[in-house]
Amino acid sequence: MPVVEETYDIVVVGAGHAGCEAALAAARLGFETIMFTVSVDSIALMPCNPNVGGSSKGHLVRELDALGGEMGKNIDKTFIQSKMLNESKGPAVHSLRAQADKQEYTRSMRRVLENTDHLTIRQAEIAEILTEEIPGEYGTFKREHEGQQESGYPVKKRIVGVKTYSGAVYRCREVVLATGVYLRARCIYGDVSNPTGPNGLQAANHLTDSLKANGIEMYRFKTGTPARADKRSIDFSKMEEQFGDKRVVPFSFSTDPESIQKEQISCWLTYTNEKTHEIIRNNLERSPLFSGAIEGTGPRYCPSIEDKVVKFPDKERHQVFVEPEGLYTNEMYLGGMSSSLPEDVQYAMYRTVPGLENVKIVRNAYAIEYDCINPRQLKASLEFKNIDGLFSGGQFNGSSGYEEAAVQGFMAGVNAARKLQEKSAVVLDRSQAYIGVLIDDLVTKENHEPYRMMTSRAEYRLLLRQDNADLRLRKIGHEIGLVSEEQYQYVLWKEEAIQKEMDRLEKRTVGAGEQVQDFLARHNSTLLKSGTTLAELIRRPELGYEALKELDPERPSLPWDVCEQVDINLKYAGYIRRQMQQVTQFKKLESRKLPVDFDYSTVKSLRNEAVQKLNLYQPLNIGQASRISGVSPADISVLMVYLEQAGRR
Repeated sequence: MPVVEETYDIVVVGAGHAGCEAALAAARLGFETIMFTVSVDSIALMPCNPNVGGSSKGHLVRELDALGGEMGKNIDKTFIQSKMLNESKGPAVHSLRAQADKQEYTRSMRRVLENTDHLTIRQAEIAEILTEEIPGEYGTFKREHEGQQESGYPVKKRIVGVKTYSGAVYRCREVVLATGVYLRARCIYGDVSNPTGPNGLQAANHLTDSLKANGIEMYRFKTGTPARADKRSIDFSKMEEQFGDKRVVPFSFSTDPESIQKEQISCWLTYTNEKTHEIIRNNLERSPLFSGAIEGTGPRYCPSIEDKVVKFPDKERHQVFVEPEGLYTNEMYLGGMSSSLPEDVQYAMYRTVPGLENVKIVRNAYAIEYDCINPRQLKASLEFKNIDGLFSGGQFNGSSGYEEAAVQGFMAGVNAARKLQEKSAVVLDRSQAYIGVLIDDLVTKENHEPYRMMTSRAEYRLLLRQDNADLRLRKIGHEIGLVSEEQYQYVLWKEEAIQKEMDRLEKRTVGAGEQVQDFLARHNSTLLKSGTTLAELIRRPELGYEALKELDPERPSLPWDVCEQVDINLKYAGYIRRQMQQVTQFKKLESRKLPVDFDYSTVKSLRNEAVQKLNLYQPLNIGQASRISGVSPADISVLMVYLEQAGRR
């Protein structure tokens, strides 16, 4: 029976935030790319929270933009409120968060995809990955079966294409899996279980079997979403109004800040109370989360309201963020109250919250279960260790969040393209980017729950600020081929301008004259006993670069982003130097390469657990080995000695 058969360079499976970035990166690098989705109406869908960014997540979006991704540009075009979080704290944890118009975000991203050269969009369900064995070659890790390690290595395979549920075959050289939460998905609340993806969309029910048949280890994870409410049924007078920033900072370094200053929509804050918690406690036996009806493991750092009430019994209230879904609708997102409780219980508990006493639910809250992979099967490039040419990104890798998904999809798409270019993979390390921290954590640490990015996971977060992502990563984006020459040249100029201005301020002195003393008194700053430099005054907590303008008549006219970097770099110079020294030590460990496809049982004095874990993960270097759970500092010392001895042979 005849079937459709076509050939492409790269196939992307999925059109969520990971799939979009993967497909755009591959196509923009000149490769014929086809992106599959179960529904073209779900491209770049936001099935949960209506926002982009947030603590640490804003860092990821700005890094993605600096490398040449699309998410930052798209949210700049479609936001309805923007806010810089954590401004009362230091710049290391400042992070952008923007409310999106959900429909417009999807439409805008779809327009970009549909008008990108070399990119084809196809609505179809992928049911199989097509592989062939590589004769005489062996994989890079040992599999585990029922707790026992198999003897020998699985035969390594290479990707040759994909097959749809209808039987159509799409030949290709590389595949990027970005299936999100759609694989064998089911949505659950109370005793209701629907075999659908998010928002009632079609689930992808057939690919899992093919992946397992190819030796891929699967996990079953869970996430959830709160109810959506009719705006007309909410009493906002009982809530705290939350405004956007007066001056909006764009996500994208390519966006003109003046072009996005606009009137913003308010969000609202309210709280649960003891009555809410009592209703939840009285109905826990009806929750599939506690009855055992839900098999998957949920995210620790984004728990349901049931989890919060059970795990924090002494907490009198929990925040509820009431956020608009967009300008096109009256739907409001009830952030902080995701749930899988039955429909009647949802009504009862929501109506105990101030402002929601008469709430009408548009969409029930629900939990969603889905298949994903154990990410230890991936290289740092996000290519599978045992299947050549198969990459993956996003929630399919066991992470959570739109932002985590987008950056993984981008890196997978880039590295799939670079493999075809016969170039080395782009692997960002933990000192270069939050993206590097995220991917390194996924591929080296045991993750038995959906992974969420947090600032606390980054050891060098003072260096990895959201404000300097362009300075850190534009060069890499330019080398990849996704950052224009003009954008790259601006970054080079910016670096020079920052350094030049810092040098000038270190040399520019002021005396203890009347004008200076009056300025210091007005800013509640200690008066001078002798002359000092402007740089030293900037380092005072109560002062800053902008404030010192009146004492600095020779100051050059510089863009706001240059001024921002001058201020931060001078204020935190000592801390930055200290972290850079730490990075130097980190780089030494990362530079000590370990052999590929190595049998660690041949290294004497390694503990059995270390041998097992090292054989399983096959780390690239000593640094990566040190971050594997079950590998101790003593094991690392043994490896260092081994490498030194091997180097002498």
